[in-house]
Amino acid sequence: MSGRFWEDTPLSKLDRAQWEALCDGCGKCCVHKLEDEETGELLATNVACRMLDRRMGMCSDYKHRHAYVSECVRLTNNNVAGIEWLPSTCAYRLRAAGDPLPGWHYLVCGDREAVHEAGESTRGWTISEDDAGDFEHHLVDRTL
Repeated sequence: MSGRFWEDTPLSKLDRAQWEALCDGCGKCCVHKLEDEETGELLATNVACRMLDRRMGMCSDYKHRHAYVSECVRLTNNNVAGIEWLPSTCAYRLRAAGDPLPGWHYLVCGDREAVHEAGESTRGWTISEDDAGDFEHHLVDRTL
């Protein structure tokens, strides 16, 4: 990949490698959210999908994730703008809106650890859904 492709190329024109490179490895999209039945508001939990490598912020078997988690959403340039639960810092969401990537994104700063150092990843505050029990007991006051 050459240059700052994420700035110059619309999402619809990215090749597969460029598309995959946009993911910053935060893992926040893999955190379970609950919907308030009265307001429709999405509430964050500290419960992560069982497939999430919570230290690295990436799926432990991305290629085969749908075999284990059928409801895992396939992000595409056609649906990313309409997925309301994507983290506010998600590179796909930002680029779909025409916004720049944050300074801690590894494509901008060159450091894969920057997302973790900035406190923008799942590292250190999530638990696996296999260990969680009732998700309602795991609500957190955190913007995703």
